[in-house]
Amino acid sequence: MLIRSDNYDEVCRALSWKIPEYFNMGVDVCDKHADTTPDKTALIIEDENGDVIQYSFLALKRLSNKLANLYIAKGLKPGDSVAILLSQSVETGIAHIAAWKAGLISIPMFTLFGEDALEYRLTDSGARALITDFDNFPKIEAIRDKLPNLETILLTGTGDFQGDGPVSLWTALDKASDQFTPLNTKSEDPGLIVYTSGTTGNPKGALHAHRTLLGHLPGVEFPHEFFPQADDLMWTPADWAWIGGLMNVLMSSWHHGMPVLAQRARKFDPEKALSLMARHRVRNTFMPPTALKLMQQIERPKERFGTDLRTVTCAGEPMGAELLSWGKEALGVTFNEYYGQTECNLVVANCAALMDVKPGSMGRTVPGHQVEIIDDDGNILPANTTGSIAFRSPDPVMFKEYWNNPKATKNKFVGEWLVSGDLGNKDEDGYLWFVGRDDDVISSAGYRIGPGEIEDCISKHPAVSLVAVVGVPDPLRTEAIKAFILLREGNNGDPDLENNIRNFVKTRLSPHEYPRHIEFIDDLPMTATGKIKRKVLRDNEIAKASEQP
Repeated sequence: MLIRSDNYDEVCRALSWKIPEYFNMGVDVCDKHADTTPDKTALIIEDENGDVIQYSFLALKRLSNKLANLYIAKGLKPGDSVAILLSQSVETGIAHIAAWKAGLISIPMFTLFGEDALEYRLTDSGARALITDFDNFPKIEAIRDKLPNLETILLTGTGDFQGDGPVSLWTALDKASDQFTPLNTKSEDPGLIVYTSGTTGNPKGALHAHRTLLGHLPGVEFPHEFFPQADDLMWTPADWAWIGGLMNVLMSSWHHGMPVLAQRARKFDPEKALSLMARHRVRNTFMPPTALKLMQQIERPKERFGTDLRTVTCAGEPMGAELLSWGKEALGVTFNEYYGQTECNLVVANCAALMDVKPGSMGRTVPGHQVEIIDDDGNILPANTTGSIAFRSPDPVMFKEYWNNPKATKNKFVGEWLVSGDLGNKDEDGYLWFVGRDDDVISSAGYRIGPGEIEDCISKHPAVSLVAVVGVPDPLRTEAIKAFILLREGNNGDPDLENNIRNFVKTRLSPHEYPRHIEFIDDLPMTATGKIKRKVLRDNEIAKASEQP
């Protein structure tokens, strides 16, 4: 746990990794608390009707013990994998805990996935069991004959199923023993596969060891300003299938014995989110910038809803200075942006309680990690030089390997550096700045231009709700800058507004970075984690250009 100090260097010096030889995530987040504080609230669930149910750590222990016994009864053995296709729910939590206790590998999967996405991940991982609900079961049923390894399907809800079909999870749990002796796993044993977003090529399964939970802790404590405090309560609208929801919020909170709020919202609604946080007195939240930008359209949110937030963190896309300023004024809190990726999560962050937050910066290296800007040969670059954002190995939060993909694993490293695939730079004070994905950088008239800064500028325009910027083919400049813009309600896209936005960027950013092309659209393509799919937009433009005579 980080020491509390007002000196960043002192916090870094005081942290030393103590990774035990034996460590089990399921025991750590659940059983240790059930044995010492059995009645303490672990999970608060509010359903769509407003009904609330709470689960203690003892309740989670008993339920996860039952499920671990059920896994074994279905023939699962240590090293086998279990896919979890559920939204925020108690079943999601106990499914992971039970898997880890039994020495299994859990695989979180987004309920937004369609049949092809599910088929690929279930086939690639060789999952032998799956837990899902009635809403998502039809997608599994449609591809069932293509999944020879999938032997057991457990469905949440009530009811009994006969024959070789799916098994009612809760009916089976009622019959199972709540006594179970967890496997004494090593900290290096595999515990979790999280698939990358797959924006370039097929998604890859990042295999994480049990130690990854311990590696996450400084990256949660730092941007949440020395989490946990006595009255902290965490909630996120992010899906628990995302490593940001599962590890940054749920499991890291439970490691510290702190409660988590859950709600199965089918679509993010900023007013409902504010009301939920006020109603349960949420003190800590993690939100993707897209969600915060939607919330930004609500007038006087703190005054209207009575929120009492202590910390707000965001990641997934650059936040930008305008959103940072709004947070201070409208919610009375400094948003702490952080950065990481599926393979090495949460290693750069801001901490407003400890250091100045520079608008637009991802923050500084989280204590315990080493993050640098390197060139193609693995050399650390001087300050204020654009290069690859990279993480020095070994690191306890770092993935072990890509599942069944040794070539991709090897290509992820340059010497001792795990290369993120993102471009950035580090200033003379040690703050890191995101420039863009390697494949997002726009080459225009000899300039290498990152889309993030342009998006940040355009998002400050009063007519703009969301924006994505990509490079599109241009015979003269190699690429020209194009902005896809979702307007705020009450605005209509017309040539006058286009010109106004172009001039807005020219005067506030740079004449060579203004969007020569603007398209007003009704929706932006998003990943399941709320990141804008620039690649989809760019590929569509390339396809259009190839069709031109």
